[in-house]
Amino acid sequence: MTVDRPVVLILGSGPNVTAAAHWPNAWFDHIVAINNAWRVRPDWNALVFPEDFPPSRLPKKVDGVQTLVEASDFVPAQNKFGGFVHAGATMAFTTAYWALATLRPKVMAFMGCDMVYPTNGPTHFYGSGTADPLRQDITLTDLGAKSARLAVIAAERDCACVNLSEDASALLFPRAAPDGLRRRIVSLDLDRARYQAIREKEDALGYQTPTGRYAHYEDNVDRDAMADIDLHWRELFSQHFPN
Repeated sequence: MTVDRPVVLILGSGPNVTAAAHWPNAWFDHIVAINNAWRVRPDWNALVFPEDFPPSRLPKKVDGVQTLVEASDFVPAQNKFGGFVHAGATMAFTTAYWALATLRPKVMAFMGCDMVYPTNGPTHFYGSGTADPLRQDITLTDLGAKSARLAVIAAERDCACVNLSEDASALLFPRAAPDGLRRRIVSLDLDRARYQAIREKEDALGYQTPTGRYAHYEDNVDRDAMADIDLHWRELFSQHFPN
């Protein structure tokens, strides 16, 4: 790692992630792979995967600068930022909150995390796979709002969230080129009163998922209240990141 506040590349399994295979390592300080994305390039630093990820799909060798990040690592990190119901339970968001808590990045740059799936053709860089965001659960009802929430929470910590993809995306983050990330800074006059009011609305609902198994709590979630909070995150994001 070459700087105190690292530039973090987060790799998902979307078909376009292969474009990142030959990007110079010097553009980034930390490369975080999600699930199978460790196969995209060998110089990843952390591999984040859920408890149901098949052991046969893990790398056979992990060198001294590489870390395996399991549920016991990322569940507490995501809970620190409001838990799975509010933050979204896709591995892209879960990984980002882990990175935000653990790496304290200056930039989180996403590639292969668009969460837009074609009706035919490959859904993942390795062919066809299970599209987690298409599951029918409360944490996935508005992926755009969940990305807006992440971007604002990161910006409140002087971290920029950007999308390196040029394709259609559920992420609302600003688009960016991978070679210019070190020049990216957040200069945000955040509406802190509005930000705090949204966080207080979340806290008031009491949707805590200490184990990370949010499905156990889904029947008790007020979907109208969640939709209202999602709208507030979208509005706050638009206020500070106009298109």
